[in-house]
Amino acid sequence: MAIYSQIRNASHPADAKHYDTQRLRDEHLVSPLFTPDDIRMVYSMYDRYVVGGIHPVKDTLELEPVDALKSAFFLHRREIGIINVGGPARILVDGKEYLLNYKEALFIGQGDKKVTFASTDAAKPAKLYFNSAPAHKAYPDKKVTLADATVRQMGSQATSNERKINQLIINQKVDTCQLQMGMTELQTGSVWNTMPPHTHSRRMEAYFYFEVPEGQAVCHFMGEPQETRHIWMQNDEAVISPSWSIHSAAGTSNYTFIWGMAGENLEYDDMDICQPNQLR
Repeated sequence: MAIYSQIRNASHPADAKHYDTQRLRDEHLVSPLFTPDDIRMVYSMYDRYVVGGIHPVKDTLELEPVDALKSAFFLHRREIGIINVGGPARILVDGKEYLLNYKEALFIGQGDKKVTFASTDAAKPAKLYFNSAPAHKAYPDKKVTLADATVRQMGSQATSNERKINQLIINQKVDTCQLQMGMTELQTGSVWNTMPPHTHSRRMEAYFYFEVPEGQAVCHFMGEPQETRHIWMQNDEAVISPSWSIHSAAGTSNYTFIWGMAGENLEYDDMDICQPNQLR
C-alpha cells in the first residue's frame, strides 16, 4: 500500500485566465485517481478540500493522515464522503462494517480514527472516490443508497441535457458540517450537464467523471462566465472548480459524474446562474 498526496494552491481568476492548456490541467485536473492497492489524493487550498481515490485490489488499505493535514489521524478535524464506482467494497470504521456496492455512498464524520477499505472480490475491485472537508463537529456515519437519494429530473432531450440528479450526501439526508455530494446521470442521447451553468461564491466544487465509454471524452468548461476555459476529461478523472468558476460539460457520449462541494453554505440551490447566451 502507498498513499500519494499533492497540494494544489488557489489561484486568482485574473491569473488563471492566462494559463495555457498544460498549466490549466496542472492546476485543476486530478488524475490518476485509481492505481491498484493505493490511495491517491489532492489537497486543494480551495476550502481545504481533498479529492481522492482508493483502489483496494489484493490489500486492505487504511486511511492515514498525510503531511498537509498536520493531524494525528485523517478525520481528526475532517469529515469524508465516499462513493463506490467499482466492485463491492468492505469498509471498517472503528470496527463497524459497511458494505458498499456500485454507486452507493458512505459519509464518515469527524473523529473516527481507523478507517480501512477492502474489495470483497479481487477480480472485481472497488474504486472508491472520495471528497473530504474540514469539520468542527462530529456527525453520525451514514450509508446512503440510490434508493435513499433525493432525485431531481432535470433538462430535456430537446436541449440534449436530460439528466437525473441523485442527491446523496445532502443536508436534507445526512447531517454534515459542510460536505455535500451527489451524482448526476445523463440519459442516452444527452451530453450537456449543469446547463445553464452557474457559480456559487460561498463554496467551491469538484466534479468526477465516470461511465465515459471507451474512446469517448468529456469537455469540462470552467473559468469566469465572461472568460471561459475548458479541459478535456477522460474516464475516472476529476477536476477542481473554484468558487469564481462555472462548472459545466459536454461529452461525445452520455456519461455520469459525481459532484462534491464545501464552503460556508449547505443550500443546494444557492447559485448564480449564467444563461448560455451570456457566456463568453
